Amino acid sequence: MAYAVRMYQAGGPEVMQYEAVQVGDPRPGQVRLRHEAVGLNYADTYFRNGTYPIPMPNGIGVEAAGVVEAVGPDVSHVAVGDRVTYTGFLNTLGAYSTERLVPAAPLIHIPAGISSETAAAMTMRGLTAAYLMRRIYPFQSGDTVLLHAAAGGVGLIVSQWAKLLGLTVIGTVSSEEKAAVAKAHGCDHTINYSHEDVAQRVRELTNGVGVNVVFDSVGKNTFMASLDSLKRRGLMVCVGTASGTIPPFDPQILAMKGSLYITRPALADYIADPAEKAELANEIFGHVAAGRIQIEINQRYALQDAVQAHRDLEARKTTGSSIFVI
Repeated sequence: MAYAVRMYQAGGPEVMQYEAVQVGDPRPGQVRLRHEAVGLNYADTYFRNGTYPIPMPNGIGVEAAGVVEAVGPDVSHVAVGDRVTYTGFLNTLGAYSTERLVPAAPLIHIPAGISSETAAAMTMRGLTAAYLMRRIYPFQSGDTVLLHAAAGGVGLIVSQWAKLLGLTVIGTVSSEEKAAVAKAHGCDHTINYSHEDVAQRVRELTNGVGVNVVFDSVGKNTFMASLDSLKRRGLMVCVGTASGTIPPFDPQILAMKGSLYITRPALADYIADPAEKAELANEIFGHVAAGRIQIEINQRYALQDAVQAHRDLEARKTTGSSIFVI
């Protein structure tokens, strides 16, 4: 019997229900996949609470890893028995499940030496880190970045990758415990935003210059501090809205604060081209397989505990990556 987490309305964690489901046979372009691990991402909460509107009822989750059990017509790049992982957006919604039908196109072969748990913990976060480090800005050794949520899943990968590129990393955290985790993974400096002024500390740490780039996954609560942390003609990268969406603002403020740039990228636009997706995937999986980047799975949940998992995630009780183990 297969099981899945389903939602019948948008709302808090309690709207998720663990149910028995029928899977069926794959149609053209699909595979039937038996999950071994499922990724838990902050973006999942946006689907659940209605920030990303979806038809109801619906599944939840966009990232998982497992074994192909059947392939439909017109599927050639994966076969029964292959170990694969995937991430996406609406085309992969429904990952919180033990078994499912999924489009074959997003599937990525898991390299030897990488477990399904690691793959589920890193596919979305790793591809996100890959485009941030390789596509957003022409980083040069010696550049400085401000990284919000430095102890989170993406933050820990970005920190390690930044050190491979010779960058200085300033990470923001909410506790001394998270500061220790961030420093262990490459942060040169940490700022505890619960009692420190972020922009002021950044100026102190950069001798008044500011940073080249800010990676801001928090949104509303950190937006102005992020702008105030940038050097002249620096780049603000809005990669998430954990504290809420950024209110409308007058672009003139960018000129007043140093002719700043701002972008709001989405992973989907950096993996839409199969060749570019393969290049980014090969690079991040190569770093992990070689041990240059470690994937920290610090929370494991049973799928039927999805409600508690979301509560922990939104209460910022987690560090590193979180997964559901099937």
